Amino acid sequence: MPKKKDDIKSEDSLSTEYHIPVLLNETIDGLAIKPDGVYVDCTFGGGGHSAAILSKLNAKGRLYAFDQDEDAKRNVPDDKRVIFIQQNFRHIQRFLRLENVQKVDGILADLGVSSHQFNEADRGFSIRYNADMDMRMDRRQSVTAFDIVQQYAETKLHKLFEQYGEVTNSKTLAKTIVSIRNSVSLKTIDGFKNALREVVKGNPNKYFAQVFQALRMEVNEEVQVLKEMLEQSVVLLNPGGRLAVITFHSIEDRLVKNFFKEGSFEEVVDNPFTNIKREEVFKVITKKPLIANQEEVGKNSRSRSAKLRVAERK
Repeated sequence: MPKKKDDIKSEDSLSTEYHIPVLLNETIDGLAIKPDGVYVDCTFGGGGHSAAILSKLNAKGRLYAFDQDEDAKRNVPDDKRVIFIQQNFRHIQRFLRLENVQKVDGILADLGVSSHQFNEADRGFSIRYNADMDMRMDRRQSVTAFDIVQQYAETKLHKLFEQYGEVTNSKTLAKTIVSIRNSVSLKTIDGFKNALREVVKGNPNKYFAQVFQALRMEVNEEVQVLKEMLEQSVVLLNPGGRLAVITFHSIEDRLVKNFFKEGSFEEVVDNPFTNIKREEVFKVITKKPLIANQEEVGKNSRSRSAKLRVAERK
């Protein structure tokens, strides 16, 4: 008996305390899952999206779950159809080939930080706790948020806070960090916030949330990772295969939108004097991004900024 869309959440036997999957039904619908298909969840996390994908697969179906965070491994179900790969999804093609997988029928990437990562104080993602300025999703890597604030040049910090955090006084913030970092310790979250209290504009919580978002995106190279995955998806997807991407930042959403439409990360402007024909590799399924309804936002406030775009490989 086929499952109703509303039944998907009840199928999630994994921990919703770890992370509540956003736009779950919309994402599963968008992937148009084939029961015997091969699928990739680039950001396994708490496994909510993966559980919903598995509920649509038969015994022949396969799900390859990527997550660079070792904590996510504890959420992997005891299911022979699931192959967990503890790697950054920027290496998706390489590690699928190591599993003898050349083509897949669908790829999902939820680019949000998991609730678990925000709630684990020692990870340094949240402004609510005092811990080291860390923010590494993969703790095997060496560069932390502290390294960035301690070593980056003023101009680089300025652009970072401006582009990734949309911090209103990003230039002043960068200048202040550079001027104090050799005399005041910025190693901990409380130390960082206290040292920069004088330059805060508006609501301190919102201000530092924007600053932390920028640092996290830089630590984990989130924009570059997304670009690399999108480029590899063209090679990996079977004709008719679907790619679903959930973004939480305007930069990421714009990259996905342009790549789906133009096969490029830059917006293509029509020029009557040029006759450059681009290969159309995707059929855009979502003309406009799908967003969470009021009911979902009420249950999960982090879904408010989520945008889902889906495309089909031609």
